[in-house]
Amino acid sequence: MTPITDHPLRFKLANELHARPFPSFNAPATVAFLAIKKEDQAAGRDRDGDLAHLIALLDRYGAPHPQPGATHYSGTIGKHNIKWEQHTEFVTYTIFSEGLTDRPFDPAAFEVFPHDWLQEAPGVRVTSALIRVEEKGKDEDVLNNMREWFVPESMACSYVLDESAVVAGDFRVDPAGHLRFAIFPKKDCGPGRIGRVTQRICEIETYKAMSMLGFFRARDMAGRTGQIEVELTRLMDDMTGNAEAEKTLDGLLSISQELEAAIARSSYRFGATKAYSAIVKQRIDVLRETPFMARQSFGEFMMRRFDPAMRTIEASQDRLNQLADRSIRASELLRTKVDVARSEQNQELLASMDKRAHLALRLQETVEGLSVVAISYYAVSLAGYLFMPLAGVFGISKSVLIAGLTLPVIGLVWYLIRRIKSRLH
Repeated sequence: MTPITDHPLRFKLANELHARPFPSFNAPATVAFLAIKKEDQAAGRDRDGDLAHLIALLDRYGAPHPQPGATHYSGTIGKHNIKWEQHTEFVTYTIFSEGLTDRPFDPAAFEVFPHDWLQEAPGVRVTSALIRVEEKGKDEDVLNNMREWFVPESMACSYVLDESAVVAGDFRVDPAGHLRFAIFPKKDCGPGRIGRVTQRICEIETYKAMSMLGFFRARDMAGRTGQIEVELTRLMDDMTGNAEAEKTLDGLLSISQELEAAIARSSYRFGATKAYSAIVKQRIDVLRETPFMARQSFGEFMMRRFDPAMRTIEASQDRLNQLADRSIRASELLRTKVDVARSEQNQELLASMDKRAHLALRLQETVEGLSVVAISYYAVSLAGYLFMPLAGVFGISKSVLIAGLTLPVIGLVWYLIRRIKSRLH
């Protein structure tokens, strides 16, 4: 039997679900994380540039290259393990190293990324982080380390994954330019679970940073949006007054165009922010947090610091859409008002034209009467010459003959003119 033909993308679709496995490693370990994004038009960037930058790093360490067109890569560079992922707007590099630095969160751990290689990056840094993975000891010792490493008022920490590990961080950039996170797995916490927790922490930070791009876009637009709202309100007030309708309509159309342009420029950023913020919440949920030493969790931190920013973005997007709807409705109302005014002017013009037509008809009828008289005068003269010989036969004078012909000729001329006029109509 001839086997059924597979869809061209069947195996790619199936393998895509397994293309980005979680890292797996034991404690103690140090993780260096970096996310790079092109500053403008990141979604439409040249993806080959991302891959070329990765290959340049692998060549520094003599590591094998990924497959052409790859969107993810895992391998070894020197004594480190690397995980590279390409996303819609950014790429991420995660370096896993065995052991801990003598000084917690030593910036030297980030030197696995060469300085000149970083300068050649096809984009800018969205975020970078150092993660210290240290076996959990006593709760008091863990809490003391957290107080030393993180800013207390910003620190978030909690048990995760059925209390198999403690995670902590303050989401602040340290003097070296990196964020700091700490993971304290228990002894029975396997390498796969440690890898999953680390991956979730990196994803939470990355998608949080990407979401905040929308917040600053909304904040930059807030000033002009307020001005537009004031202008729109003024123009709508002018609609109820005696302002010139055509000028007001031009103003409304100008505002509508500006609002539509603003919506078009921000729609992708706001849409991406909504998707990224949903990922942040989902990644926090899968950590299954439980309280640690009565400290705030990652979920509580996001609820207090991150969620208000996301609501601001939603409010800004709704405000833009509402202003656009208001301007469109106002333009339609004013356009209707202008159309009604024009209709009234047209009615007056038609009435004036009707009056002029009536006057023209009266003038035409007057001209017709004069025409009958003029034609009849010449017709009577011609008839007089025609019937003049009969006047001598019947002994009738010329004046009597002309008088007798006048009325019949006038009647005949009038009848013929009316007949011609009726045929023309």
